[in-house]
Amino acid sequence: MTVKEPSKACAIVLRGAQLLVFRHPNDGIQFVKGTIEEGETRAEAAVRELEEEAGIRGAAVERDLGVWEAEFKEQAWSFHLCSVDEPLQDEWVHRTEDGGGLNFQFFWHPLDVEPHDEWRPVFRRAFQFVRTQIALNEPRR
Repeated sequence: MTVKEPSKACAIVLRGAQLLVFRHPNDGIQFVKGTIEEGETRAEAAVRELEEEAGIRGAAVERDLGVWEAEFKEQAWSFHLCSVDEPLQDEWVHRTEDGGGLNFQFFWHPLDVEPHDEWRPVFRRAFQFVRTQIALNEPRR
């Protein structure tokens, strides 16, 4: 089975065993994701989306976590584990230009806690993929 070329890039930021997510005012809990623009690499798109959606500057991609077929609008998403230069707060609000200007409420979700009904369904499924990929990519002890 061949995986589709991804059209979306997802920036995954971890703090210990917690994943950075946000509450979209109209569309449930999600993580940072956006369209890969023409001439842009998947990794560049992930870093750009972190800045646009979360206000995080100076991020870098540590490693590629793979491509996931979303079974949503025929999309494939490319996941990238990102590191940031500075410690991030427990919670914050970032105003994005998406949808004419929206406030995204960022917080940390434990990787060992299942997403609940407030999560957008496609992100509940993507969470399972991310958790598996992170476990597969952890250094062996």
